[in-house]
Amino acid sequence: MEETDNIEEDEFGFSRNYFLAKELGGSSKRSARKLSDINLVDEQELRETAFNIETKHEKEISELMNEYKTMYPKWVFELRCGFGLLMYGFGSKKGLLEDFASSSLTEYSVVVINGYLPSVNLKQVLLAIAELLSEQLKSRRRSSVSLAKGQEAFPSRSVDVILSFLHGSQSEDKDCFICVVVHNIDGPALRDPESQQTLAQLASCSHIRIIASIDHVNATLLWDKKMVHKQFNWLWHHVPTFAPYKVEGVFFPLVLAQGSTAQTAKTAAIVLQSLTPNAQNVFKILADYQLSHPDEDGMPTEDLYSASRERFFVSSQVTLNSHLTEFKDHELVKTKRNSDGQECLNIPLSSDALRQLLLDLSQ
Repeated sequence: MEETDNIEEDEFGFSRNYFLAKELGGSSKRSARKLSDINLVDEQELRETAFNIETKHEKEISELMNEYKTMYPKWVFELRCGFGLLMYGFGSKKGLLEDFASSSLTEYSVVVINGYLPSVNLKQVLLAIAELLSEQLKSRRRSSVSLAKGQEAFPSRSVDVILSFLHGSQSEDKDCFICVVVHNIDGPALRDPESQQTLAQLASCSHIRIIASIDHVNATLLWDKKMVHKQFNWLWHHVPTFAPYKVEGVFFPLVLAQGSTAQTAKTAAIVLQSLTPNAQNVFKILADYQLSHPDEDGMPTEDLYSASRERFFVSSQVTLNSHLTEFKDHELVKTKRNSDGQECLNIPLSSDALRQLLLDLSQ
């Protein structure tokens, strides 16, 4: 009986503390702090500090990498069977793929594509692969190689002709293939449908094997069923390395660093693209006015309403106020009064950043 009383008392005490915490939490004031209030540091200094962070759990990570190395013979066998290898999991897989290529693919030619770069010239990559394959086939002529007419010479540099050459090359030697290592096949420069279609067509060539890594959570949305099963012919391998993205991260802006004009414009563009088209058009009117009147305190709210209404971007003052609230919440627009007492709207970006932002929105 006494034990039951103690349990009931504990439950009552828990309930009382729960509602007391809710009451205190509800009475507390909401924080007014914003990301813009943080004192930003120099980007180079921040990158150097991040680069020098000591790696933790080195012993466990080393054991994990050694375990992956025991799988290298299996991966080579899968490549010889005609599959493509797709590595996924937390951490940079650049070191793992490079170690696999340097230690287990020494019998094959290897071409590396760094998909994490801001831009990748796939045409030049295809040309290099085609020239490399052409030399390999020539060297194997004496060992049952069949070349179609016109394949010995490689005069054209168009993508279609290069892919046609790669698909048309025939050899009875099933081990005559080139390994293409793609670091971050889901990288910014390769995410467009055209690039993925080109890579898929490359992967479907009988003399090409793709070994690639992905890191983006939505990477699988880049491909349809045909690309996955017929062209890339992926075998998925979960290989979390827990390694920092030191090389890949160099090309991405740091949130806590003082960004360049391009980075600032890109951040603002991402926010604006999440808003409605009419809201974006209202913002463009304000941006154009600010660029054409650099010496003024901003665009009067009444003028913005008149211009937006004339172009049918807003139907009432209430609609405009709704858009302005979104701009202010995202710190895209600030308000202040001019010498005449009018409320003016100002975009807190430099002229160069504003021009870059309008360019990004127009694309």
